[in-house]
Amino acid sequence: MSAGKVQNVAQRIEALRREIDAHNHRYYVLDAPVISDAEYDRLMNELAALEADHPNLITPDSPTQRVGAAPLSAFGSVRHAVAMRSLGNAFETADVESFDRRNAETLAAAGMLPEHGKVEYMAELKFDGLAVSLRYEQGRFVQAATRGDGQTGEDITANVRTVRSVPLRLHGDDIPEVLEVRGEVLMTRADFEKLNAQQQKRGEKIFVNPRNAAAGSLRQLDPRITAQRPLRFFAYGWGEIRLRRNGQVDLFQQEAGAADMPCDTHSGMLEWFAALGLPVNDLRRRVQGADGLLAFYEEIGARRAELPFEIDGVVYKVDSLAAQGVLGYVSRAPRYALAHKFPAQEETTVVLDIDVQVGRTGALTPVARLRPVFVGGVTVTNATLHNEDEIRRKDIRIGDTVIVRRAGDVIPEVVAPVIELRPDDARHFHMPSSCPVCGSAVERAEDEAAARCTGGLFCAAQRKQSLTHAAGRKALDIEGLGEKLVDQLVDSGRVKSIADLFTLNELELAAYERMGRKSAENLIQAINKARKPALGRLLFALGIRHVGETTARDLALQFGSLQAIMDADEEALLAVRDVGPVVAASVRRFFAEPHNREVVAALQKAGVEPQAEAAAQEGDLPLAGKTLVLTGTLPNWTRDEATRHIMAAGGKVSGSVSRKTAYVVAGEEAGSKLEKARSLGVPVLDEDGLKALLGGR
Repeated sequence: MSAGKVQNVAQRIEALRREIDAHNHRYYVLDAPVISDAEYDRLMNELAALEADHPNLITPDSPTQRVGAAPLSAFGSVRHAVAMRSLGNAFETADVESFDRRNAETLAAAGMLPEHGKVEYMAELKFDGLAVSLRYEQGRFVQAATRGDGQTGEDITANVRTVRSVPLRLHGDDIPEVLEVRGEVLMTRADFEKLNAQQQKRGEKIFVNPRNAAAGSLRQLDPRITAQRPLRFFAYGWGEIRLRRNGQVDLFQQEAGAADMPCDTHSGMLEWFAALGLPVNDLRRRVQGADGLLAFYEEIGARRAELPFEIDGVVYKVDSLAAQGVLGYVSRAPRYALAHKFPAQEETTVVLDIDVQVGRTGALTPVARLRPVFVGGVTVTNATLHNEDEIRRKDIRIGDTVIVRRAGDVIPEVVAPVIELRPDDARHFHMPSSCPVCGSAVERAEDEAAARCTGGLFCAAQRKQSLTHAAGRKALDIEGLGEKLVDQLVDSGRVKSIADLFTLNELELAAYERMGRKSAENLIQAINKARKPALGRLLFALGIRHVGETTARDLALQFGSLQAIMDADEEALLAVRDVGPVVAASVRRFFAEPHNREVVAALQKAGVEPQAEAAAQEGDLPLAGKTLVLTGTLPNWTRDEATRHIMAAGGKVSGSVSRKTAYVVAGEEAGSKLEKARSLGVPVLDEDGLKALLGGR
């Protein structure tokens, strides 16, 4: 091949690399792709073909080299040019106030306190991943290392090269000769769940949490395995930096102060990183004084459960680099920075026993009775074990020391046993063959994970759960009918089905514990108000398996009457929007049961008259076929109210934002869903905007 043709090939390869790098940045860092997957694949295939024909033109920073190299025999060691230090921890408000006070006093003595009298900080997230150091030389990625002991870490270059959000080449106008950037490699919750599902399907190791999954992925001796793992990277600091200035290369280090750095603030450095193409998390803010720090902590704590990845606190850093130099270091930690930890979401305790709870649909759920442990801000004594298969998969036994996890308002769960602490007398759990409440046989369908009591409404546990469900806000909305009263009504034998609720009177209700005359009167008023429910609400209240609030309303709109639904065959049911074979079969089975038809007849006899919801044409519904997401607190509507209005207009409400989302309705303290909507270009409405969209409905 002529020199001219080789040059043309080299230019095309370089152009493809730059184009693919740009698309990788938009996809993995900005979450805002501009081309289809197919178009991206075409670019990658062209580049791979050209490199295959011209192997001498392959470079380590080519996008094709992310697929992973041959397995390593072992990890080498890397001496950090600048030590990777740890941070001091704060757990109480007083710790943060003391940190701010010391900084203010030191900077005031040095004449460096701002005129407004408060220290300025950069507040960021404390990721729960694996800390790494990436080294770039002349803008090209050349090395990655773990923290190790702070001075020396493990060489994980081949593995980090496979992480798509790590740029293999920096871009911009001010590319340093050397940049040692520090950050965190992590895995999102969604990616973690997918990975564990794949691991389980292949019969391979299940990871305890996203942090362990990320760490395990980076320490694979075979980089090709790492390449298959969905890892992300966020930059938050630096070690060594060498810049070419006036024809000379000057050395700068984090610990050496701020003289002539590319920026004079930590926040400015993060902006510089982002301009170079390095991913920097957007949830960061400049704040002033202890009040600003604590406000950021409270805000992020409230949004923690909504974040797509795990964090275990927030980090505060004095923003001025010159001020950082004055404050300096103590032992292994900088004086100018502090990690403010959230209450632990994982702790260890002992499984004292495993009980079984019976749910509304008869599903038997094993529950671990735990030695009390403080986790996630509350004392936990029980934790769900989901089902028998899950217990077997995790190998949890009675007597085990286990890791218990509680995130936000999520029900506590047992994550994994600590095998090393397992006692010799630890016992296996076996699902009972008969219901622990009513003694009926327990069965498990071949295609289901849950075992179920066959007693139906004969089972008091199912009866209680079904009554509580029926009285709920999304069903009949009988205010005042709580679990304690339901327990009494069922235990006394007075109420055997939801139809019996409509035969109660004030006098007998007032005789129950904690029920006075006024409470009884209010409850009867609520029951009477529920005698004419919307058909969809009544259908939902019946507790038909697989029939949620949206499906119940769709069935009501399609058929118009309860009798028509009861008489419909599966073919007719399948004609309803989003009703598939499983739901259709479940509805047919429910109304084929004589005792369920008896309950319907008793409801009618008690004066319950469901109100038909005319089946409107989709064109008459302003949100027909559209999916909306709610986030934050609306000024006038609760989420339930907003959901009902959206559904009444033909729309659906989802819990997550995607490119298929039509609108995001945001109120005060909107979380990450709002940011995701903006990054994807999804229209955002406030409550007034939603009302306008509904057209006054």
